[in-house]
Amino acid sequence: MKMASPISQIPLRNKGQTTCIHHKGRKLEFYCEKCQEPVCPKCFSSIHKTHPVSDLSEITPQKALDIKNFIDRTEKNDLVQIGKYINSTDTLLKDNTSTFEKLSQKLKLQTDKLKQELDMLTEQTLSLYHKMEEDNTKLINKYKQDLEMYEKQLKQQVQECKAALQRGSHIQIYDTYCEIQSPTHSLPVKPVLGTANFTPNENPQDHLKKALGKVTTSGQGQTLTDQDRSVSTSDDQGQPSTQQQQSGAKGKKAVTTYKLLPQTKVVEEWDPPFIIGSICPTTDGQVWTRDWYTLTLLDRNGKEIQKVKHNVGISDISLSPTTHTLWLCDHKNNIMELVSGRLTHRFSTKEFPRCICITASNHVIVGMTKHISKFTTDGKMVCTTMAKGTGKPLVCTPNSITECPVTHNVAVTDFSSESDGGDENIHVVVMDTDFKELFVYRGDIPSTYKPTPHTGGKPFNPWDVVYDSVGNLIIGDCINHRVLLISGGGEFLRVIHTDTDCTVAVGIDREDVLWALFGYNKVKLLQYSSV
Repeated sequence: MKMASPISQIPLRNKGQTTCIHHKGRKLEFYCEKCQEPVCPKCFSSIHKTHPVSDLSEITPQKALDIKNFIDRTEKNDLVQIGKYINSTDTLLKDNTSTFEKLSQKLKLQTDKLKQELDMLTEQTLSLYHKMEEDNTKLINKYKQDLEMYEKQLKQQVQECKAALQRGSHIQIYDTYCEIQSPTHSLPVKPVLGTANFTPNENPQDHLKKALGKVTTSGQGQTLTDQDRSVSTSDDQGQPSTQQQQSGAKGKKAVTTYKLLPQTKVVEEWDPPFIIGSICPTTDGQVWTRDWYTLTLLDRNGKEIQKVKHNVGISDISLSPTTHTLWLCDHKNNIMELVSGRLTHRFSTKEFPRCICITASNHVIVGMTKHISKFTTDGKMVCTTMAKGTGKPLVCTPNSITECPVTHNVAVTDFSSESDGGDENIHVVVMDTDFKELFVYRGDIPSTYKPTPHTGGKPFNPWDVVYDSVGNLIIGDCINHRVLLISGGGEFLRVIHTDTDCTVAVGIDREDVLWALFGYNKVKLLQYSSV
């Protein structure tokens, strides 16, 4: 395919230049009405052949009038308004500083209060430990004294027995025998000591957030991460709403300004220079992609920025929401992190890792046959869905994993292969942070959404899932060529987009723009909401 000439190679006329850029030395005396640019007489027979042309002097009076109108309009309106805006910034700056000073002071006071209460709790516990230690010490010392007394008595009895055998009469030997058969003293009973135990909370972040209080922020390009923020975007009929709604956060309610657009907008569309298997939008408008052996960072228009080669086939990629570094799992069971342009090995799994997700608490969730498991970054297992005995696995054949930034629930696409204990019905399972099932979405769509000519109403076929910033679930329905929007509680909201190719992967950026991959070789940036 012939490539278009780069913009930098097209000759441009410098401001004020009076000669033609195509015909050296020729003066620009005419104006091409079709191309809307000055031309020279020689252009009539070459570049601008057959184009309507007029004298440059004929059009300049109107241009001069337009310039005068611009000056008048700018001086009377735009510059006056800008001046007002500039003056208002002083008030904005003062209010901004005051607001965040008050917030910071409030936060510090709450933090100091929590520290004091934590210190008090520590002192109370230490006091309890000290009291138990003293009580146990008394019991142990008393037990020791009783044992020493018992030892002394036994030794004395042994001496009496020896004396009876050496010098005693028959009656003395008999009486001594009776004494040892019916001892007047018994072995002291070991006391029951008080016991205590302390198990540190290895993951206190969620509890600390609750103790600190609710953090609510809003603004251009910002995402709420406070676990108490809960939102939804649908009413009972599944239509867009900005009213108070129940979210997927187990009954919590909140008011949100999140609103679905009447129609999804295609912001950008381009064909990548290679086949893509996974996409991970970054926080600065770029996207990491994966093909078989390569990680490639592309800009918003698909232009290559960085490429990292790997010597092993890559299964999946995930971007950490905390450190913003890229992680991958590969076909040799390696879990690796991209640090300063180099892949660093973190740990290995015993089974083949099919998919990966890095959580806000910096844990690594890995999808493997018949289960998903959560690890620390150095490979220590935290929890797993692995079934005990012969029970049916909660997840049979995981293909993609995503964590909700609001509730921290986890959603997994499960191919449910029969060989892995499944029923061949592909679905999405949603579970809480401890991997307890919350609900399963099997593609239920209201009858108002009839199949399109491209989809044909085929069985639900979710290949990829991702949560947006308010906790709604976006599902790439592969063979139906569409993208679905589901609430955090499992309620169908709408079909975001339908394409002519299979939906292979979906990703969301910090502006809630959806990056969707269709047919491995077409990327679309879709705007479906306004926050």
